[in-house]
Amino acid sequence: MSEIIVIGGGVVGLTSAWWLAEAGYRVTLVEREAEVGSMASFRNGGQLSYRYVAPLADAGVPLKALHWLLQADGPLRFRPEADLRQWRWLVQFLRNCNAGANRRTTATLLQLGELSRQAMRELSLQLPMSEFGWRDPGKLVVYRSARLFERAAKLAASDAEVLTPAGTVLREPALAALQGELAGGIFNAGEAVADCHAFCVALARRLQTHRNFGGVLHCDVTAIRTEGGKVTGLETTSGPLRADQFVLAAGIQSRDLAATAGIQLPLYPLKGYSLSAPIRPRDVAPAISVTDFERKVLYARIGKQLRVAAMVDMVGADNRIDQRRVQSLLRLSKEAMPNAADYERAEAWAGLRPATPNSAPIIGATRYDNLWLNVGHGPLGFTFACGTASLLAGMLRGADAPIALDGLTLRR
Repeated sequence: MSEIIVIGGGVVGLTSAWWLAEAGYRVTLVEREAEVGSMASFRNGGQLSYRYVAPLADAGVPLKALHWLLQADGPLRFRPEADLRQWRWLVQFLRNCNAGANRRTTATLLQLGELSRQAMRELSLQLPMSEFGWRDPGKLVVYRSARLFERAAKLAASDAEVLTPAGTVLREPALAALQGELAGGIFNAGEAVADCHAFCVALARRLQTHRNFGGVLHCDVTAIRTEGGKVTGLETTSGPLRADQFVLAAGIQSRDLAATAGIQLPLYPLKGYSLSAPIRPRDVAPAISVTDFERKVLYARIGKQLRVAAMVDMVGADNRIDQRRVQSLLRLSKEAMPNAADYERAEAWAGLRPATPNSAPIIGATRYDNLWLNVGHGPLGFTFACGTASLLAGMLRGADAPIALDGLTLRR
């Protein structure tokens, strides 16, 4: 039986380990933190947006970015770095800021989203969704600008509900405070919410009972060693590790690890924030997952908490919590849904989302015939994890891919 080491114990690494074990490989997972799912997967937005997959790069975004930078509560912060990787990423991002590139990437991500939905359904046969708070209440995107709303309504799927301001509030009463500011909303059924960290813990527990799983090693991988066109092993804080195949799925850490093998990954850490506020019996929390389009704020009810997520901070690999950003997110939340949760007891979190310039993850082979990638999911790691894991397992087996891989491999 071929042995595989998966590097990374977040949602992407864990799903990769599961699908590879199911495919018949002997799998060991390496995670540097004491608990799986404790970094970018810990308190993300919790939305699984299979059909709302808008890439960050689009026509007009550079001008919008300048406007956002001037807003006190704007969704974007930028701090220049003396790091060529930041500037290379920005140049590639700007090249993707056109309607044609956005259209191509969106089409690719929609296919990946549907594959991920099917893969999650397959996994649920062995991992009960109740273990991680899964619900599929649908997704409501609300617009304040009549121009943006009209444009979105023209592009909406044929089965989407295009709602007036009153219809938007009727569909989701938690938005009552915003009715006077709304131009309308678009509702898509079937979109889901869940607790990503609970999912990671539950899947790790299920993996421990899998006949092909060799366990989790908690150590830090410091280098990938190569020779003669192959990876010969990993250098770790617990000593060298060897296997037949290696999968890199370590979030933004993947960038530095790949560099030790001479591979430049086009990844940049987009820092995001979330609040988790307890919902009291008297609160009117949203039942549907909501995206405030102009403010770029997501709201999801996960169990007995309201999860609010937002912000794109381009400040390097710095996951410290900036209290100014937390206060901004609190203000936006209270304005949009003042009676949705106990914001005074909200817990703040920040995480680094490893993004590619065009928002499409990187899956598959490298120039080393036994090193594979599953990286670059950005803010949609939870959404795409099951789909990219199933694709990866198929690639290792040499099976035909169920969707087109254009734009999803390292060569793009």
